[in-house]
Amino acid sequence: MRKFKFFLIGLVPGLLLVFFILNKKGASCSGYLPNSRVIAETLSKDFQYSENFKKEMAINRINEKFLKDSIITLGKINFEKSHAQNKPCPDYILSYPKDHPKWEINFEKCEEQSIFKSIKKIR
Repeated sequence: MRKFKFFLIGLVPGLLLVFFILNKKGASCSGYLPNSRVIAETLSKDFQYSENFKKEMAINRINEKFLKDSIITLGKINFEKSHAQNKPCPDYILSYPKDHPKWEINFEKCEEQSIFKSIKKIR
C-alpha cells in the first residue's frame, strides 16, 4: 500500500504537467485515428473537381467553403466501401453527417491533390 501511495504521488503531478504542456502546444490525440488522418491529409491538398462533381455541387447549391468546413471536416470515411490500398491514389467514400448520412462523396487522395469524382444525395 505504501508503494501505491508513492506511485500516485508521482503519477498525478506528472499527468497534470504533461496535460498542461500538451494543451498549451495545441496537441491532441484525435488526429491519430484513420478517419482523422485521411480527412486532415485531404484538406491539406489542392482540390480538383470532376465535371460531374461541379454539376452536382451547382444543382445542390453546395459551395467550396461548405464542402471543406462542414462536409469533409465533419464527415466519416466509409473504409468498407473505400479502396485505401490503391496505388498511386487511394479511393475513399465519405459520408456526411456521421449519424444518418445525407451525402456521399467519392474522391481520390493523390500525392499533390485531392480529386473529387462524385457527390450523391442519399436522402
